[in-house]
Amino acid sequence: MNWTGLAYAMGVGGTGGGGAQGGGFAALVPLLLMFAIFYFLLIRPQQKKQKKHREVLAALKRGDMVVTVGGLHGKVTGLTEKVVTLEIAEKIRVKVGRGYIAGTAAQEPEPNKK
Repeated sequence: MNWTGLAYAMGVGGTGGGGAQGGGFAALVPLLLMFAIFYFLLIRPQQKKQKKHREVLAALKRGDMVVTVGGLHGKVTGLTEKVVTLEIAEKIRVKVGRGYIAGTAAQEPEPNKK
């Protein structure tokens, strides 16, 4: 098969062919526009959300009410660099990875004890 003949037939090589020549920058404009749209609609909001989540995790302290990704609600009773100990009921504590804390929860009122 003659590759040069095929290239000329497709308008890729040489001076012949009726393809759009010299449109290098014009071909990049739609790609740049698409990237800008993706950045402002998808990438930037996700980065803001991740930054806020990192700030919440860094500000955790004992006594905070939190919600885990799995839906557990509890009070922080212990903190290490990677593990958070939650009290989910009276005298029931579970250890959860710090990254699995979804956020803080509203402070629940203490139940009335009789």
